[in-house]
Amino acid sequence: MIKNILLVGLGGGIGSMARYLTSRWIYNLYPHHFPWGTFAINVIGCFLIGLLWGISFRSFDSNEHWKMFLMVGLCGGFTTFSAFTLEGIGLLKEQRMALFFLYVAGSVVAGLLATYIGMKTVR
Repeated sequence: MIKNILLVGLGGGIGSMARYLTSRWIYNLYPHHFPWGTFAINVIGCFLIGLLWGISFRSFDSNEHWKMFLMVGLCGGFTTFSAFTLEGIGLLKEQRMALFFLYVAGSVVAGLLATYIGMKTVR
């Protein structure tokens, strides 16, 4: 149990640092009201977890530690659903309703699609 906690923590720390760096990079490239950084991170994270899920049925079967590190830790630290909701509320407070609905619907649809494509890519 302690080993799994440490693996999740290590993966989560790496994922969180990657999220921060990726977010800053994207926001510097596209400084708009639409939260492109969080949007891209959530879609990339969904794709990544789909890939890892597909790979796990081929090569991680006997090693739960890799699943803990990569899927729970790294992907969990990288994706930003809490930031997504906070930024969505920010768009509502700014009365940017069209951007709010585009952001929410786009994130959910693109995230689901990216996860599915990630799974199918491995099969």
